[in-house]
Amino acid sequence: MVIGRAKIEEGQGTLDLGLEPTTPRPAGPAIVHSKRSQLLVDTLQAGWRTLGFDVIADEAFFHLVVARLVEPTSLSDAARVIGELGLTPAHRNTYAATLKRCGERGYRDQIATACFAHAATHGDVSLVLYDVTTLYFEAEKEDDLRKVGYSKERRVDPQIVVGLLVDRNGFPLEIGCYEGNKAETATIIPIVKQFQDRHGLADMVVVADAGMLSASNLRDLDEAGLRFIVGSRVTKAPKDLESHFRWHGDSFADGQVIDTLTPRSGHHKDAASNPMIKAEPVWDRTQHCGSWRAVWAYSQKRAVRDNRTLTLQEERAKAVVAGEKTARTPRFVKTRNGAAELDETPWPGPAGWWG
Repeated sequence: MVIGRAKIEEGQGTLDLGLEPTTPRPAGPAIVHSKRSQLLVDTLQAGWRTLGFDVIADEAFFHLVVARLVEPTSLSDAARVIGELGLTPAHRNTYAATLKRCGERGYRDQIATACFAHAATHGDVSLVLYDVTTLYFEAEKEDDLRKVGYSKERRVDPQIVVGLLVDRNGFPLEIGCYEGNKAETATIIPIVKQFQDRHGLADMVVVADAGMLSASNLRDLDEAGLRFIVGSRVTKAPKDLESHFRWHGDSFADGQVIDTLTPRSGHHKDAASNPMIKAEPVWDRTQHCGSWRAVWAYSQKRAVRDNRTLTLQEERAKAVVAGEKTARTPRFVKTRNGAAELDETPWPGPAGWWG
């Protein structure tokens, strides 16, 4: 404040009233000894209490949550983040012990119960959405949980699979953690059943994307008495829409919706979905027990994007055929005399370096 007043007085005349400043001005610049993000901390604490998470009376656990929200970092660095916020950090050993208490005292169960209570009071849990993601670790070796598995990014680091169930507004309801080599399609049923058993639910609608679509998953959801909405793979469209193409052509209006029947498995074809019949019947659970209801929607914007992508892929394929470009091959694979083989050429630089 003294430095601020000095800057205001620079270049301005002052009245000679014979008054001396009550606080002597420092000779050098101001030094910040500490700071506190009080508004941020108060906001997080208010949200913590509003959601009912204060049922867990563990300050160190709250510190770890805050540190993760503000600046996701390692356990060793959490104390720095907490200190920069103006809170008094605990010792690293205390934070490590807190993580052990999470499992021993069922923190996840208490949080899940509080989340459900909040969602049930402020929203609707009759429809839930499910998706999965993978988290990678900079670990040299696998363990019982962190394992090398399928990676969309083609990574070979140990990972875990995390499944999350949310309500229609995206509020989290249930979370599950699985081994890194577990198939994504094998996670949805355990999460949904865990959620049902925890809260005693019998009837709800589960929504998932095409990655969760498998005959066994749909059968298990159906046998559990659950209704579901799952994305369908585009490769199934020609077969599902065969009757429509035959009788109405392939011209569609933007936003057009077509209600069809699709077989539950590739070995069974419901007689009602015969493409020779012009008017395909509306799906009924009892009458069409060999089929699911499939609803297809046409988007002009999606069609333009798909056509553009297909055109680029076609142009690249033509360039490869013409010898203008080389086909992309996996790493460590080389071609010799027209045959693919492993490239065992030694690494040119010293091992262990990265940039």
